Amino acid sequence: MTEAPLRSMLFVPGDSEKKFAKAMDIGADALILDLEDSVSPAKKPGARDTVLEMLAQRRPEGPELWVRINPLDTEFVLDDLAAIVKGRPDGIIAPKTNGPADVRQLGHYLDALEARDGTERGSIRIIPVATETARAPFTLGDFADAGLTRLLGLTWGAEDISTAIGATTNMAPDGRWALTYRTIRSLCLLAAKAAGVQALETVATDFRDEEALRRSSREAQREGFTGRMAIHPAQVAPINESFTPDTEDVDFARRVVDAFAAQPDAGTVGLDGKMLDIPHLKQAQQVLALHDAYSNR
Repeated sequence: MTEAPLRSMLFVPGDSEKKFAKAMDIGADALILDLEDSVSPAKKPGARDTVLEMLAQRRPEGPELWVRINPLDTEFVLDDLAAIVKGRPDGIIAPKTNGPADVRQLGHYLDALEARDGTERGSIRIIPVATETARAPFTLGDFADAGLTRLLGLTWGAEDISTAIGATTNMAPDGRWALTYRTIRSLCLLAAKAAGVQALETVATDFRDEEALRRSSREAQREGFTGRMAIHPAQVAPINESFTPDTEDVDFARRVVDAFAAQPDAGTVGLDGKMLDIPHLKQAQQVLALHDAYSNR
């Protein structure tokens, strides 16, 4: 059975036990316990202890528990890792990475800390935010051949890169991403597919606009993204629905598979007045595999 990708990953401040307790029952596929932007420098030591307590509350049928650490070039990151690895998080969100070399370095840190704590080597996965520096987009294609066994996915961000390049906005006049950000978004998607890992859409910052969230999430799903980051509990259900094959998609996929099964020697088949070929069959099989995976999650 295909492993179900993470449809929704909800950020939770690492210093808020109250928000964590509520988030555990929201229905997100994963929670991201945040030690970076949502925690001030003065509160980071206490937040590490709180995150460790949160990790101890994982449930077998509950969401995966990930941790967003501070950037690798900061004074905080080693203390972050030393504190939280003993809690055996499912994975690490690595912000402001410059490319595969940073992810490899993070992997070395995890190797040492897993050995320290008697944790299975390689059990903690990594998703880098792979577009937050001006240099990072130029390394996206390198993930495909980097041999990063911990790499579970790639995601992108538009806010920090805006600051890095001195932009005053990341939006076009029509309300969509400006060209620079559409470009790095597409490159991140292609890099994830080339590396054979999950592709996660960035957050929607206006959590009150559910219609826009659903529209952009469905667009992302149709383009090939497998899931999305969320910043508010209200975003989780629309995101999950958007990245789960709906009844219409599943029914059509079954009909495509059945049509090819009825003509096993055919390279093309006709269905609903359209000619379908092998790529359509593979796409249908992927839809059914995802449907089965989510049904059994």
